[in-house]
Amino acid sequence: MQHVDIAIVGGGIVGLTLAAALKGSELSVAVVDKASCYQALDDKPTARVSAINQANIKALQQFEVWTHLQQDRANPYTDMHVWDKDSFGDICFSCDEMGSDALGVIVENQALVNALSKAVEAQPNVELITAGIDRVLAGPNQTMLMLDNDEVLSCRLLVGADGANSFVRKQAGLPITFKDYEHTAIVANIKTLEPHNNVARQAFTPTGPLALLPMSEPNVCSIVWSQTPEQANSLMALDDAAFCNALTAASNSVLGTIALETKRTAFPLTMRYARQWAKDGVVLVGDAAHTIHPLAGQGANLGMQDALALAETLNDLKASGKDIGLYKHLRRYERSRKTEAMKMIAAMDGFKFLFDGDDPLKKLVRGIGLSATDKLSTIKTAFVSHAMGL
Repeated sequence: MQHVDIAIVGGGIVGLTLAAALKGSELSVAVVDKASCYQALDDKPTARVSAINQANIKALQQFEVWTHLQQDRANPYTDMHVWDKDSFGDICFSCDEMGSDALGVIVENQALVNALSKAVEAQPNVELITAGIDRVLAGPNQTMLMLDNDEVLSCRLLVGADGANSFVRKQAGLPITFKDYEHTAIVANIKTLEPHNNVARQAFTPTGPLALLPMSEPNVCSIVWSQTPEQANSLMALDDAAFCNALTAASNSVLGTIALETKRTAFPLTMRYARQWAKDGVVLVGDAAHTIHPLAGQGANLGMQDALALAETLNDLKASGKDIGLYKHLRRYERSRKTEAMKMIAAMDGFKFLFDGDDPLKKLVRGIGLSATDKLSTIKTAFVSHAMGL
């Protein structure tokens, strides 16, 4: 049997961010995932990307993760352009307004996982374990993980960073609230006639938002097109040429004609919110605790902030000689991050309600709102600052 202070289940962006944030800690850590964290990238960029904000970039730089990132699989975006397709609402944000070189970086998820895994592998207090979990045996002072490689790992604190369908959350019996967003996200990479010029674009259409995220190649974007299930099914049934025509129309031909670079994939969108994030010996982070609508691109950022906040809490507990596994000591983390997650969920619900459909009154309200915000520097700066995680 091997013993560690903290066992993180899930070797994705959030789980590895937590491990990286525990760099230099006296706490011993194991990251457990059934697949190897590091995966060689294909020649062509994949469509699963995240828009990492400046706050999280600074944290990754601090933990010496950013230097491991394959630079041709990440692209800074300097501007954002948001418009309502069927009204006069239009707003533009620029990093110049914040005195920054970029608002954030669009990065392939696997490229970021690779960078994190390289950094974490160099930490003497962390071990990466490639194995599945057969059983979890929870005791009063330790939790034992029965791994499918016939090894046993015990820990004082078990961290669920294993995604929306978290095995850890289910094993711990932590209750969850969920709601169907009644949207399906279509994801793909596209090649455009016009260069994206490092601008992240989002169009709100009556059946859902369309995001065009600039990749490192000047004419390649990753799209997240959230539509009603019926509309998404219709779009997925189209051949490539017809789909690209529909996409060009939905984007008002802002980047000219479009061709597909990757296959299309679609998945339903669900809001999830764990009513309890921790108990004695167990704590949740990232999608295991919450999932939100991708219309603002904040899911990964929210999860990374969970990881950073939990690392700070655990380091403080260790420094003060307190038990890292007691629920009463984890309450500080749970309270603060539940509040932030609920704010984000409420904001996404508000945006979805306001920009959904073609009701004339809602069109007028959102048109006036976007245009007014574009002209009011104080409010606009607040929006930009929030997008950057500052």
